[in-house]
Amino acid sequence: MKRPIISTLLSLSLFTGALPAADVLAESNKSGERKHSLFNTEKYDYITYDALKQKLTNYAKTSSRVNLSITGKSSTGKDLYTVTIEDSESKSSAEKYKTLRKLMTDNPVKAQQYLKDNPDVKAPILIHASIHGTEFVGTDAVIDLIERFGYENDKETKEILKNFTLIINVNANPDGRIDATRFNAEGVDLNRDFVTQSQLETKAVVKQIVDYNPLLLLDLHGYVKQRGAAKHPGLILPGTPPHNPNYEYDLLYKWMNKQAEAMESELVSERENYESELYQTMEGTHIPLRDSASGWDVYPPIYTPAYAMLHGGYGYTLEAPTNDWDGVKWQVDAVSGALKFALQNKQGMLSDQIEVFVRGAKGEHPNNEEHFYPEAYVIPENKEDNSVVLKAVQHLVDNDVKVEKSNQSFTLDGNRYEKGTYIVDMDQAKAGLANVFLWDGEDITNDIDAMYDISAWNLPELWGFDAIESHEELKVKSTQVKKVVHAGKVTGSGPYVIPNTSVEAVSLVNSLLKQGVSIKKDAKGNFYANANREQIQREVQKTGLSVQSGKIPNEAVALKKKKVAILKDGGLGKVQSHAGTKLALERLGFDVTEVHPREVANQGLDAYDAFVYSGSASLVSYKQSEANKEFALTSEEEVKAFYEKLNQFVQGKGKFIAVGAGGSQIAKAAGLTDVEVNRGFSSSNGIVNVEYKDSPLTSGYKQEDIGFVYSPVWYTNTDNVNVAATFANSDDFFVAGHWKDRNNAKGQAVIIHEKEKPVTLIGIEAGFRNHTDHLFRLLSNSIH
Repeated sequence: MKRPIISTLLSLSLFTGALPAADVLAESNKSGERKHSLFNTEKYDYITYDALKQKLTNYAKTSSRVNLSITGKSSTGKDLYTVTIEDSESKSSAEKYKTLRKLMTDNPVKAQQYLKDNPDVKAPILIHASIHGTEFVGTDAVIDLIERFGYENDKETKEILKNFTLIINVNANPDGRIDATRFNAEGVDLNRDFVTQSQLETKAVVKQIVDYNPLLLLDLHGYVKQRGAAKHPGLILPGTPPHNPNYEYDLLYKWMNKQAEAMESELVSERENYESELYQTMEGTHIPLRDSASGWDVYPPIYTPAYAMLHGGYGYTLEAPTNDWDGVKWQVDAVSGALKFALQNKQGMLSDQIEVFVRGAKGEHPNNEEHFYPEAYVIPENKEDNSVVLKAVQHLVDNDVKVEKSNQSFTLDGNRYEKGTYIVDMDQAKAGLANVFLWDGEDITNDIDAMYDISAWNLPELWGFDAIESHEELKVKSTQVKKVVHAGKVTGSGPYVIPNTSVEAVSLVNSLLKQGVSIKKDAKGNFYANANREQIQREVQKTGLSVQSGKIPNEAVALKKKKVAILKDGGLGKVQSHAGTKLALERLGFDVTEVHPREVANQGLDAYDAFVYSGSASLVSYKQSEANKEFALTSEEEVKAFYEKLNQFVQGKGKFIAVGAGGSQIAKAAGLTDVEVNRGFSSSNGIVNVEYKDSPLTSGYKQEDIGFVYSPVWYTNTDNVNVAATFANSDDFFVAGHWKDRNNAKGQAVIIHEKEKPVTLIGIEAGFRNHTDHLFRLLSNSIH
């Protein structure tokens, strides 16, 4: 397609004028970008991240409608640019939205009346571009949208700006665009992080969604050339079943189906203005809910639009067909269709968004059976180690969930709770959001053949805190929590006992080790620090731990700092499955070095005490596509060398820790174990009941506890190894998620340790996506 004339003129002006020395924007990275990705078959001259700053700054200087701000940083410190576009003639309508936004959660019934009385209120629309770094077209599309809505004066443009404020995240993943990779620099797929919210980029978007409560969220992706019917390139949500029961789908999908078809109509009406036959002959696009029985669900709220829908917004993934200028135009046209539809239906859409909150506040959810939502969740403090409770409560508050802290002790459902207990009353506007974080989840195995991604994410179990459901009316004096206070406590004069109870506890141990403090570990897995009170207090006050003096048992063993390596996975098959484990190890306080498979093959692992393999078994291979070659080995000789170096490492008493199916398969292929490695379906995942044995590997876990599986793995032929944990030997060992044909795994080993070699196989996904905090200590137990 031909680029807009305005774009050309603006580009010329950008390279003839200098920026002021006192420019508030931080300097862009001038080191150059890795242009194009081997994962994309098409190539075009997309705008680089480094070029964005000057272009956006110029828009802000030359258009009275455009405001440029930095709303966060990437994991490497790159600026996250947000452009807000609004006209100057309807400022009072924008101010009215601030009132409406507050009423939405404080008094949604009153908000409905306010909307009726003020139909001119301007609603925010959030356009979110290129969260996957290799899906380049989104950022280029929003540049075109900024040029239109920042400068043009046709009637339709002016009407849209009279009714809406456009908030545009220009490039949601700078590191990914710079490196031409799907992920951010931490290796995280940001569009899987909206429950965990572990990354700076994700947190920045969550804050925008919480602050604005946008009517629409349009998430610009690529590339889906052909998924359903012929001549229907691209894809636009709403998604297929299964449907998460915490959403008010009757209100949301009532509009989303129609709006998706309005986007489709806009695309078809523009087909003569595209360059390639794929677009010139299009008769529609793929709308999953309309066109498919399954396969593109938004069941887990890990995706940007799915998360936005829990705030009552209408959230769409827009998957452009191709990585080229036609793909850019497809995104622009789809957004234009969405805006036109919103313009025609603003009042009804806003009213139904608010109705989501009315239902929450009244505790009325017509699509759910009675008692699906409890009256409240009670979250008791943990006197020994409150770090996880504090993290969870702050997470809820940051997501606009109302949390109270009791001012007195109280009794509920026959249980006595102390003063300071946290309470989430479920009669609140965002009840669905609160429940999606705290509920047990469900087994949806029989609802659908396979899932697009995960099916369970329960925060209490996977983070490790209690959230007790109550169906009894709660009457207790309490204070709303705005921000939690981390206040660790030290008692006594030492030595100090640090319980093996949380990520914070292990991180404290590793921090003290790095400072030269003498640390010992007893047979139960608890730690003992021989340090002065001031040194301990300085570290403990940052946590929620209560550390006391205690006698060091005679059998306690001295620990030393450990150098940990993890096999690097740069994105084989567009997946970085090791990233969560790497982040888990870092959060546990270990110094972690990523080593490429070739580095292992050619240099060995002698510099390290422990080597963690948490990724695809295909990394130890040389038969790769062009896109994957850089991540793996180059020859049969390197494959042999990799296994030789791995065996030499283990023979030298280096600890090898295999996590998940890939690592287990490598241990088997290297001859490090004789157990049989069994696998479930690759898409199977969920929360499982686990029986943890009395083993150093399971220190700090109850005998009956939980685990998380993804592409499940279990071990048989285990007579000659130490079995540290098994799946529970009961028909209900699977708690929540999606896992067909799982009976063969019941009661089978899931964590084993070789008797004669420092080799540990962990079938549970102990560090999955930096989310499974409760399971992280399986890693530290294996290392220390």
